[in-house]
Amino acid sequence: MFYQIFKLLCRIVFGIIFRTKIIGAENVPKKNAFILAANHVSNWDPPFLGTFISRTVNYMGKEELFKNPIMAAICHGLNVFPVKRGTADKNAIKTAVKILKSGKCLGIFPEGTRSKTGKIGKAESGVSLIAAMTKVPIIPAAIVNTEKIFSVDVKFPRLAVVYGEPINFSGSAKDKDAMNDFAQSLMNEIAKLKTIGENALKK
Repeated sequence: MFYQIFKLLCRIVFGIIFRTKIIGAENVPKKNAFILAANHVSNWDPPFLGTFISRTVNYMGKEELFKNPIMAAICHGLNVFPVKRGTADKNAIKTAVKILKSGKCLGIFPEGTRSKTGKIGKAESGVSLIAAMTKVPIIPAAIVNTEKIFSVDVKFPRLAVVYGEPINFSGSAKDKDAMNDFAQSLMNEIAKLKTIGENALKK
């Protein structure tokens, strides 16, 4: 219930105030498990990414968020589970796999952290590992302009989110090179979608 109320509020804020352009929402599966993978430029990205699709999105969140009881309660209400950044967090991986095997959606930011420049960064192999373990499709997505929200220059920028067609990783969880290559090819696809979103906002 908390998730749905929050999502409704986000639709009002992002849809009306920030006039969000939504492209490719029809590519998001209406049922069954999938990974939703996007670039990451702002703390607004997790709620923004899932606002305009019908599916409930589960996210990894840095474990520091869960040290505050109030913030931890909010995270749980928004289907966020903790992950230790910068390490191979086996518990977080197990939780992610469990979510996908139950037929749900998992949201991931393959870069592992926010881009400070707004540009697409290098991906970590975690997304490939989870895809290899679950064999679910990945929906690449691009987020445009959330880093400008309430900025000095532009208070209410127009935003865009672009959802791409599903792609699959057929490699092995034991093949590190294949996982790294796939993760980077995924980011290349997200970069293409980002350009589509940027061009759409110019029209």
